[in-house]
Amino acid sequence: MPFGPGTRFGPYEIVSPLGSGGMGEVYRATDTRLNRTVAIKVLPAHVSSDPALRERFEREARAVAALNHPHICTLHDVGHEADTDFLVLEYLEGQTLADRFAKGALPLDQALQIAIQIAGALDKAHSNGIVHRDLKPGNIMLTKSGAKLLDFGLAKVTPHVVAASGLSMAPTGVTPVTMQGTILGTLQYMAPEQVEGAEADARSDLFSFGAIVYEMVTGTRAFQGKSQASVIAAILEREPPAMSSLQPLAPAALDRVVRKCLAKDAAERWQSARDLHDELLWLSEGSVGSARVAPAARTAGRAYIAWVIAAIATLAALAVGFTLLRRPAPEAPLIRFDLELSTAPSPLHLTVSPDGKYVTAIVGSDKGAVIWVRAMSEPSARTLAGTEGAAFPFWSADSRFLGFFAGGKLKKIDVNGGPAQTICDAASGFGGTWNRDGVIVFAPTQNGPLFRVAAGGGVPVQATTLAGTRQDVAHRHPYFLPDGVHFLYTAIAAKAEESEIVVASLGSMERKPIVRSATKAAFGPPDGLFFVRQDTFATAPNLVGMLMVQRFDVKNLNVVGDASLVTDRVGINNANSAAGFAVSNNGLLTFRLGSIDHVLTWFDRSGRQLGAVERAPYISPALSPDGAQIAFARVDGGADVWIQDQARGTTSRFTFDAASDDIPVWSPDGKSMIFTSVRGGQFGLYEKSVDGASQEQLLLKSDRPIAPDDWSGDGRFLLYTEEGPKTNDDLWILPLDGDRKPRAVVNSPFAETQGRFSPDGRWIAYASNESGQTQVYVQGLAPLRGKWQVSNGESYQPRWRRDGRELFFLTGAAGLAQVMATTVDATASEIRAGIPHMLFRAAPESVGTRRAWDVTPDGQRFLINSNPESVVPPVSVVVNWNAFVHP
Repeated sequence: MPFGPGTRFGPYEIVSPLGSGGMGEVYRATDTRLNRTVAIKVLPAHVSSDPALRERFEREARAVAALNHPHICTLHDVGHEADTDFLVLEYLEGQTLADRFAKGALPLDQALQIAIQIAGALDKAHSNGIVHRDLKPGNIMLTKSGAKLLDFGLAKVTPHVVAASGLSMAPTGVTPVTMQGTILGTLQYMAPEQVEGAEADARSDLFSFGAIVYEMVTGTRAFQGKSQASVIAAILEREPPAMSSLQPLAPAALDRVVRKCLAKDAAERWQSARDLHDELLWLSEGSVGSARVAPAARTAGRAYIAWVIAAIATLAALAVGFTLLRRPAPEAPLIRFDLELSTAPSPLHLTVSPDGKYVTAIVGSDKGAVIWVRAMSEPSARTLAGTEGAAFPFWSADSRFLGFFAGGKLKKIDVNGGPAQTICDAASGFGGTWNRDGVIVFAPTQNGPLFRVAAGGGVPVQATTLAGTRQDVAHRHPYFLPDGVHFLYTAIAAKAEESEIVVASLGSMERKPIVRSATKAAFGPPDGLFFVRQDTFATAPNLVGMLMVQRFDVKNLNVVGDASLVTDRVGINNANSAAGFAVSNNGLLTFRLGSIDHVLTWFDRSGRQLGAVERAPYISPALSPDGAQIAFARVDGGADVWIQDQARGTTSRFTFDAASDDIPVWSPDGKSMIFTSVRGGQFGLYEKSVDGASQEQLLLKSDRPIAPDDWSGDGRFLLYTEEGPKTNDDLWILPLDGDRKPRAVVNSPFAETQGRFSPDGRWIAYASNESGQTQVYVQGLAPLRGKWQVSNGESYQPRWRRDGRELFFLTGAAGLAQVMATTVDATASEIRAGIPHMLFRAAPESVGTRRAWDVTPDGQRFLINSNPESVVPPVSVVVNWNAFVHP
């Protein structure tokens, strides 16, 4: 019988049904321990009594558990509850290939991408001794992270086990013609030997694969008929028309590959999925499509790279032209493959070693952010002990050491392990670079110039100056050019659209702008300049940007020709100019794609999920004072503030200006809202009534980024954050009546952000990095004095309970945080805070740079903005990026 919402299988709670079949039902469920969505396939009690079917269920579990591949649906767990056996599988969002076929043929490059991914998945299965035996469009799911192979319910089925094609990892759609009780598989995609009832092997899967590719390219089934008998006759006796006769753009080489898959005699087909995968990969790198859509398996990629290198070496030996000796052959293809991260969300602080042997990133852990290291020659990654709290790692020129920022210091660590060593002080740190002479140029603070220091330690010396007509706010993300003297950096301007890439040199304060309206640059020999552009510059932290590459003359320090687009979805954060890409000295490019989608989810104090708001590109959620409405910004095509009424279930747009509007703050009576916007090249705070009865009013404008934090309970004051001209973020109070003259509340060399008034207006809670790591503090407002630290680890985004007796905050890293609470006892002159304790674990999409949560006034429910699991992508690796510059 079906299981209803709320049914528990151990820690897994049923949410809703997804589908059913002969082998069981599949449900959407919540893993209550990890707060993630999963799919559960259950084997009902009345089926468990059949030994053959139960054995088939257990065989599927063993088969799927043996497969670890980015394009095979992941098995998380196997369990037994009462009389029910169940599998816990990766929950996939998207559509099946069968559903996609309703729209007709796929674009050629997309079809080839899917074909390569599924061929790689089959290679993984076959190399583990597993034959799928029911490969069909309904068992291929198209997701944002690529195609996923599903349903191993018929894997390695013995001849006496005869049953319908059952439901496995996801619902399998009903096909037009099926043979139940006699043939294992789905008729239209069966190999001849399967139709005849003979034993099938891996080559049978390749026949089915060929039929699927044929349909993707042409929009027509390879074998058709009005009855089972006519379909069987077509499979056994007839050849399908050439793909080019139905799709003129289909190349002859691809037609040859598919025809070899569809050979009637298994001995005449491709003999392995690996050979088939490599052939399709070769096609993608040639005339069929762009290599950017062809993720390659590591083994195949290395073999092909070796072949390319050998070919280039032969050409160089035979050539008489000097040009060939200076540059790799321009016809060398791009090769792309993916590296899976840990289970934590993929990062923006991505690096690759100069020799191309290692990829590193920052990922979340129970101890906070740590450096993740993946050797290209190894099958798995590791984390570096001693790098807790790390940010913006960078490599030494010899690829031996990593520099990074943590605890208010610039540090270094051997990539092979050992203790981290302190080089010098660095309050926050926004990027560094390390030349072959042991000189490090780095950004020690969020705002300010660059400094240089010896890698062995010493007193930093200023390396750049902010002086100039542009009035730079900050210099960040330096990157040495090959001579080890000149370096690139990002000059962050007061007007964000004027930020630019600059080249400078050691021992000189002179600068030369080379690319306008861009951030974070990296250089890849011989002449590739990579940088990021955004469609629009806004106060709302953008999540995706355009990764560009342009030829760069290192002798004359000039860009040459036009820039080329690598991807328009690279992950970025314009709040700190971070961008998820890196490049090596030997032609390796790595990048991480971003997503703008989030899910607003309700939790109670125990961490039990209470419900979710629809998935959309939300940021900066804010609850109304009565908890009945949610204000947030949507960042698709700019940013605007929207309001959702929880009771009515309606969502309406609140701001309509062409500029980007973000970070809404409610008035204490819920009748007005203040938000930030950039208009006419200036940052501003604006007020608007919620009912729309009055026009929005400019309250304050600034040449520097400015953001509202909280509105006092008596309605008289606004607490806001502003970047200082020579300091990091500071907290200010703006009176909302009288002369409206702002005054600083916390103004120091450190970064103070995310302020919140106590309900009685006598105290403010905020986050500051003055201790070397970001902590939550409470400070009295005049005439009160005193300041108290209330957290005990990397902590952010404080929230008061309405009665002022409890304070909540987030501890940890984005995607892997803890919701903390502490009691607060305020006397006439001081605050006494209790020992912080964890309420539950959460996965906010941000902790330090964007508002990612809110709490109901009574402190009983929590609204958290998180990234959905399905949009966490791997790190993409591109070999021979030079083809972007020299196509």
